[in-house]
Amino acid sequence: MSETYSKQSAQREGKKRERGRTFPFPFPFVQSSTLQFKSTFCQSTRDMQEQGQGQGQPNSSGLQHGIRPPSGQQGASRFSDEPMNEDFDMEQEHTLANHSQAHGDMHYHGGYTHRHDHVHGNGHSHNHDHSHDHNHSHSHEHSHNGMGRGIELDKDDDVHEEVLHFHKIVKAFSQYKASALYANHRRRTDFYSLPERQQMLLPSYLERMEKIDEAIEANFEIIKIICEDQQIFVNDDRPLAKLDMHDRAKNAAALRIREQDMEKVQGTIKQFVRDWSAGGKPERDAIYEPMIQELKSRFASVPKEDRGSLNVLVPGSGLGRLAFDIAHEGFSCQGNEFSYYMLLASNFILNKSTQVDQFTIYPYIHSFSNIVRSQDVLTSAMIPDVNPSEIPRGTDFSMVAGDFLEVYGQEEENYGKWDAVVTCFFIDTAKNIVDYLEAIHKILKKGGVWINAGPLLWHFENTANEISIELSLEEVLALVEKLGFRIEVQGKAKSTYMANPHGMLQYVYECSTWTAIKL
Repeated sequence: MSETYSKQSAQREGKKRERGRTFPFPFPFVQSSTLQFKSTFCQSTRDMQEQGQGQGQPNSSGLQHGIRPPSGQQGASRFSDEPMNEDFDMEQEHTLANHSQAHGDMHYHGGYTHRHDHVHGNGHSHNHDHSHDHNHSHSHEHSHNGMGRGIELDKDDDVHEEVLHFHKIVKAFSQYKASALYANHRRRTDFYSLPERQQMLLPSYLERMEKIDEAIEANFEIIKIICEDQQIFVNDDRPLAKLDMHDRAKNAAALRIREQDMEKVQGTIKQFVRDWSAGGKPERDAIYEPMIQELKSRFASVPKEDRGSLNVLVPGSGLGRLAFDIAHEGFSCQGNEFSYYMLLASNFILNKSTQVDQFTIYPYIHSFSNIVRSQDVLTSAMIPDVNPSEIPRGTDFSMVAGDFLEVYGQEEENYGKWDAVVTCFFIDTAKNIVDYLEAIHKILKKGGVWINAGPLLWHFENTANEISIELSLEEVLALVEKLGFRIEVQGKAKSTYMANPHGMLQYVYECSTWTAIKL
């Protein structure tokens, strides 16, 4: 099959930005703003096995490593062999260095970036997280030119800022192993602080810590694969974008990985369960499946073989499962995602998975709270539960990175383009919900369908120096109609979000659902 290219451009502050380079399936990434996305074609199973990327084998403890590195290349990939304690700002540098000697080398990629999500220009950065069920993190990282006193950048150098931010997220992924092992080491230290008499009452505690260490190693093998294709996500070949070790040290204050960054990596691992494992099916069935059925019913007159002519947009697509399922039904579907954490992980699952249950992850090892049985923290999940390469012929499936309002609401080529917009746990990420609703109305064709499901957990509520318009459901529905929609179906759906099925605490959302038509 020959490569197909589709180029789109946009004007922003006098700078031309290219955001369209679409390749054929298996999974095209579309360039947006200053970001570069390329298709990464799936390797054959044989090729992956030759490169040591096949399914892992059980180790002596019964844990299955997600990926085993090639013989003689332990921990190679793209990661440095240096102990990972530089810029690790969790008050643990000395302890971590000692722990590294006890548990083998910890690797990091020499990455560095600024905050990507919501770029402003007044010289400070802010990080805001909301957690669903203590697991779900909708992160809104705000960056502002300067990124700290050590970095001097042209205020208009958006490309460089994107590169810096992206590499910081890669660095956060690569520090997962050290961070998680450190937390487990602290548990051991706490255990040894008990009197010997009390230690004897907990005979299996240290054995569980050893198994957690092995599970961390298994997760990290997958994370190394996630980070392998990082070069496809940036489009800046200037030397300034490739800072040397001296520059990175000089700018450590701006490039430091903090605890909340590691929490986002852990949240990404849990997101795999929701979107791409059999264990996440109950949550998908509660929310995704009714939305897909509603979409199919709205276009019931279109034969399945002709659905590829219908364009469906999924903003806030996360790891891409909802968008994938819609494309699997024959619709041409594009996901839009803002978080590099999600984009890196979705590239992994969609472009590097060649068979069902190819990888094993351990999503619950990072917290021991509200656990019923000791072994529950070691519950594994096999991903993906479907083959991502199974998309009907004639169906376009792509992903665009960037802010929904900038990529779609400000570019005329998207106005009146979309037959349907499907939003799931998305509209409450808005600073100004009016902007979101106006953009959705603008990009839909006349008579186009908007299908929504989710709560109203306003993500910027009570956030300093950020606008946040928080409306009740009643006000949101009234606003929808004022802006030129007709609400035809309205309902409720109960759902958890990335809940641990074995946990003693689970939040249940009573999501509002509706289908609206653009008048």
